[in-house]
This record gives sequence, structure tokens and C-alpha cells, in this order.
Amino acid sequence: MGRITWFFLVYCCCCMASLSMAAHSNSNLTTDQSALLALKARITSDPHNMILTNWSTTTPVCNWVGVTCAARHFRVSVLNLSYMGLTSTIPPELGNLSFLVGLSLKNNSFHGTLPPQLGHLRRLKLIHFSSNNFMGVIPSWFGSLSKLETFVLYGNQFSGPIPAAIFNLSGLEVINLSYNQLSGSIPREIRNLTKLKELYLDHNNFKEIPNEIGSLDQLERTT
Repeated sequence: MGRITWFFLVYCCCCMASLSMAAHSNSNLTTDQSALLALKARITSDPHNMILTNWSTTTPVCNWVGVTCAARHFRVSVLNLSYMGLTSTIPPELGNLSFLVGLSLKNNSFHGTLPPQLGHLRRLKLIHFSSNNFMGVIPSWFGSLSKLETFVLYGNQFSGPIPAAIFNLSGLEVINLSYNQLSGSIPREIRNLTKLKELYLDHNNFKEIPNEIGSLDQLERTT
């Protein structure tokens, strides 16, 4: 085989591999787009027209307001819709954002319960749902989000006990469950959170604060 023929053969193989990878990335990004459009379809109020006019199939998903894509794999990695005044519920399709690392919906009017499909977001490091109207019990599937570092549900209407599964998340550094309607006892498994730096549980209906909180050496702030 001649040198030039060999070169073009290798070049074409590389091109085909690149096209295959691009097609795969585009297919996955289409999955992300569908998930976000499912969320858009549930929005009943968008007073600043941040989502209803901007999230359009004529614009690349990675350019949508509130959306950040990772440079390496071109998938949605952060969804930050904070302070947009949105009224909506969360669709189960949001659980298809499989590369999501950060999800922040703070200071909106999201309501209803959290769909179990969010438990599929195994790469999540940050959840910030403060100052919304979510209700129901805190789902135990949060305990499957093994990479979670920041967990904020401040200022909602969650009720019932804290699921013990939360305290299996050894990487947690911040927990803020203040200003809800939580009750019962705080699980003694809280002693497992050896990296915890901030813990906020005030303005709930807990029976007692366990002594195990005193064994958290990294804890800097607590209420």
C-alpha cells in the first residue's frame, strides 16, 4: 500500500470516528433538550420571559438562559434558574439530564412533589431548591446521589422526618433544611457526615438535637 493511500485511509477512518462521536453527542444533547422542553411546558408563569421566549429549538441548547454545557462532552452540566420568578412543577424527564452536576431553582414558585426520576442524576454535587413551595416528604432517593456536596431545601413546605438515607452521603458539606415543616427525630446517623461544615435545621418541628452532632469535627456553622 502506498504512503499516500495509507495516509488517506487513516485520515478517513479518523473522520468517520469523529463524525460518529459528534453524532452520538448530538443525540445525547437532543435528550437533554427534550428534558428541558418538558420543563418549559410545565411553566405557568414566567414574568420576565426568561424561559418561554429564550428556550427555542432554533437556538442551540447550550446557549439557552440558565443552561451551562460541559466543554468536554457537550452535555448540560448546570441548570440555574434562580431568581426568575417561575411558577412550575418539575417533570420526570428532568431525570434524563444525566451529566448534570448543579441544579439550582432557588427563589421561584416551584411547587408539588419531587419526581423520583431525579434520583437518576448520579453526578449531582449541588441541589439548591430554597424559597419555593415544594411539599411532601423529603424523598429517600436523595440518598442515592453519592456525589452530593451541597443540599439546600430551605424555605419550602416539606414535612415528615428526614430520611436516614441522607446521612449515607459522606461527601456532604452543606445541609440546609431550615423553614420547613419537618418533624420527628434527627437520625443519629448524622455522625457519618464527617465532611459536614454547615448544618441548618431551625424553624422545623424536630423533637431533639442528637448528641452526635457534637462529634462532627469539620462543622463550622449550625442553627
